[in-house]
Amino acid sequence: MDLGIDLGTTHTVAAMVDRGNFPVVSFCDEDGDSHDHLPSVSAVVDGDLVHGFEAVTAMAQGLPGIRSVKRFLSDPAVTFSTPVTLGAGTDRALTIGIGELLASYLGHLHAQIRQITGADELRAVIGVPAHAHTGQRFVTIEAFRTAGFEVLGMLNEPSAAGLEYALRQSRTLNSRRTRIIIYDLGGGTFDASLVDMSGTVGEVIDSVGLNDLGGEDFDEVLATMARPRLTMAVPSPDALREACRIAKEGVRPQSRNVLIDLPEETVRIPVAEYEEACQPLVDRSVEAMGPLSSLLQSDPARSDVAGIDMVGGATSLPLVPRRIRDLFGRRVHRAPNPTGSTAIGLAIAADPTSPYSIRDRLSRGFGVFRETNWGQQVAFDVLADQHLRLDSPTTITRRYQSRHNIGVYRFVEFSRTDPDGTPRGDLTPFAQIVVPFDEALQRSGRTLNPDDVHPVEDGHWAEETYTIDPSGMVSAEITDLDTGWSASTTMGLDRPVVRQ
Repeated sequence: MDLGIDLGTTHTVAAMVDRGNFPVVSFCDEDGDSHDHLPSVSAVVDGDLVHGFEAVTAMAQGLPGIRSVKRFLSDPAVTFSTPVTLGAGTDRALTIGIGELLASYLGHLHAQIRQITGADELRAVIGVPAHAHTGQRFVTIEAFRTAGFEVLGMLNEPSAAGLEYALRQSRTLNSRRTRIIIYDLGGGTFDASLVDMSGTVGEVIDSVGLNDLGGEDFDEVLATMARPRLTMAVPSPDALREACRIAKEGVRPQSRNVLIDLPEETVRIPVAEYEEACQPLVDRSVEAMGPLSSLLQSDPARSDVAGIDMVGGATSLPLVPRRIRDLFGRRVHRAPNPTGSTAIGLAIAADPTSPYSIRDRLSRGFGVFRETNWGQQVAFDVLADQHLRLDSPTTITRRYQSRHNIGVYRFVEFSRTDPDGTPRGDLTPFAQIVVPFDEALQRSGRTLNPDDVHPVEDGHWAEETYTIDPSGMVSAEITDLDTGWSASTTMGLDRPVVRQ
């Protein structure tokens, strides 16, 4: 069975490919009630990991657990074995590698879908935030594969939502207005993409985003407002945040109060007061999408942008679509199923018979800092930027004669560069490879330090090879062509692989 799976910060949604239709999978909780999602929650019960609805119940009973693992993935230093702790600060805490935890959760998802559908094999196109760094992409793909899914591809979440929009709102697209802006505010991240959907083959023009803004931040604002109002027993921070999340999702345009139901009392907070406290969060998203939305603001009448499509669970808070409509007018559309739009778009991408497809771009460029002028200066080389299409694997090769006995390559991802190629804004260091261009050092196998570096007159010939796959993952290999010694890494691995 082919699927589209949106691994969300708070909820995971799966959509099936079913003869040109893309229904969302329904999961049952412990009471037998049906939901269009599986909670992205894990807990420890009697020393074993449990997930989804069972984990939600366990955490409500005070057992150690963890929510929002996806936020941990946004750490630039994340690898498959990066430790996370369930129930931190308790005597029943469990520490486990984030990749192993995620694979266990996805294994539960795999078993649930097989039980619901009766399918033996599950193939999926999976989503990832547009500005996810390479380590996050690597850990996510490996966890899905470990869990038993055959990964057909990885697509940036707003790009997938663009496919769903093209299928659902084709009447808004015409020969004059072919572009749409996807505003994707999920539980833990914000992304916005400009997508050209002229015809059935779309193309991502540009993407922006914030890895530290999402519905959880709105929950925390509400929890902060609730704490001084508590008159009875103070719940645990996790229990309070969960109650605030439920209360936030219950706010409607006509609501006058946010009602936070706790075991001992119900806290009432005026909606107007809550929205005023949350507006800076919405304004952060507006500021981030500035490079895209300027196309609408400059001259809306002549713009080729058909509209802004709002997806993601956090757009359910009435303040969010109202604020966006105040700024951009009637060409703002909120998806009828904002939490399922991305999964449906991923399922469309997984459907081999669908006429709709999308050409994605590298959402974050990458490059390398290197020494120049005999070690007296540091230069930065852009190896690939956001103009790179991800239609097929891309290989970049550079060959030169080394000027030092040791090469130190410090790789970073970036969101933007100045006209002169200098990286600016959001920089993410994601790997360092140290390569000795000296046969004696290569044979010694000892750890190198800066004192070992010195210039040479007739250095070895070196070759850099970089491979970017269609999911946006980057691998690098540095080879000493004189000796055949090499070091390679896929961004997200714990350490480089040395081959002699």
